[in-house]
Amino acid sequence: MSDDVRLRAAAVDLGASSGRVLVGTVGPDHLDTEVVHRFPNEPVDVNGRLSWNLPSLWRGILAGIREAGERGVTSVGIDSWGVDYGLLDEAERLLAPPVHYRDSRTDGIMERVRADVGDRTLYATTGVQFMGFNTAYQLLAEDPATLRKARTMLLMPDLICHRLTGRIGAERTNASTTQLYDVRGRTWSEDLVRRLGLPRRLLPPLREPGDLLGPIRSQLRGPLGVSRDVWVTTVASHDTASAVAAVPAHDGHFAYVSCGTWSLVGMELGSPVLSAAGLAANFTNEVGVDGTIRYLRNVMGLWLLQESMRTWRDEGRPVGLARLLADAEAEPPLRSVVDAESPDFLAPGDMPERIRAHCRDTGQPEPTTPAQVTRCVLDSLALAHARNVAAAQRLSGRRVDVVHVVGGGAQNSLLCQLTADACGLPVVAGPVEATALGNLLVQARAHGVLVDRAEARDVVRRTQDLRTYEPRDHERWSALLAA
Repeated sequence: MSDDVRLRAAAVDLGASSGRVLVGTVGPDHLDTEVVHRFPNEPVDVNGRLSWNLPSLWRGILAGIREAGERGVTSVGIDSWGVDYGLLDEAERLLAPPVHYRDSRTDGIMERVRADVGDRTLYATTGVQFMGFNTAYQLLAEDPATLRKARTMLLMPDLICHRLTGRIGAERTNASTTQLYDVRGRTWSEDLVRRLGLPRRLLPPLREPGDLLGPIRSQLRGPLGVSRDVWVTTVASHDTASAVAAVPAHDGHFAYVSCGTWSLVGMELGSPVLSAAGLAANFTNEVGVDGTIRYLRNVMGLWLLQESMRTWRDEGRPVGLARLLADAEAEPPLRSVVDAESPDFLAPGDMPERIRAHCRDTGQPEPTTPAQVTRCVLDSLALAHARNVAAAQRLSGRRVDVVHVVGGGAQNSLLCQLTADACGLPVVAGPVEATALGNLLVQARAHGVLVDRAEARDVVRRTQDLRTYEPRDHERWSALLAA
């Protein structure tokens, strides 16, 4: 395909703490991006529930699309985090603000469902990791009166697409995170929905990454300054699915760490792994581009450091990230580590104190300074990355030759080096903007600019800044990994 065939598109990328809109130009030998708008994403209290501030998000999205329109885009794609949703009534009006996955309303529900339905049945059907905020449990936590009024459930990116186009549907990569999707049958699980007592009408028709959804609504075109020629294109709307689509791998023998607020650690497979061992290890089978499976575990990620920095800032002693990382690198390695997958670290609050308490309870030295806390966090994350890379290989029967760290964590050179050391494998860091790039690459494929997943990854390798970290001193980590 000639290099003069290019797509100019906008990627709306909604993260757990901020959103941004990027404009990208994509061709077989070209991939560049420009961030045209950033906006905060801060949850709010609505009637005692931690909720997403959808009006603020919507204003940020529209402002970004307006900027993108001025730069001549012809396609827009939306990605975000998984599991959260909005409920629409018969008139397609939002019944209430979407509730944040960190809200406590689901406390105890997962345990009741597991007791009633059974772990084997749930896992054999959905292949999804047991996490207390999965969509199934959130729906069971809804007020029954609200569910009676609801016509449909739209996951966050689908809710934004509906506002832009009026189209209702559920993009498959995000639908697979709900614990209501049959990962083998590739459809909603009618049996599971019935057993949970949820209304079947809530689950909208499924759609694929790369579907051309439709033009932006006529009433929005004037305010946004765009024409009927600007279409919304369905992308891999779960942000991790988009990030994995941009992993610059040469072949299938790779693991990935999509590293930001969360670390998503796993492999790309051709089919789900629904074994008893996978269930025991609590690995998830989520859908990726081209029907692939993202076989992975959620690890708490840089949330541990982000929330620690927020605590220090609130206490009147802010510390810059660059200084923290430099000081942390000078600290002794593996002095104290915590379980980065523990639910104790999920909620907002005083993270340094929770880390110290964990160390006290496990008989380790308590990290007292910001540098010590930071080193503890990064060592702990590297261990979690290594454990899950090893587990993914063991459970899938596939070997890994390299670990790709993508997303914001790719900028953290200390974490990347520690991950290489812990895994005993080379780490390739980058691209930083993997989620937005994956969003753009799927749009480019949908519009005929790129042929397939391999060509898309080749473009990433040839156009993006990547850095390789070779493992050092792996033996120091081996005893901890074997424990």
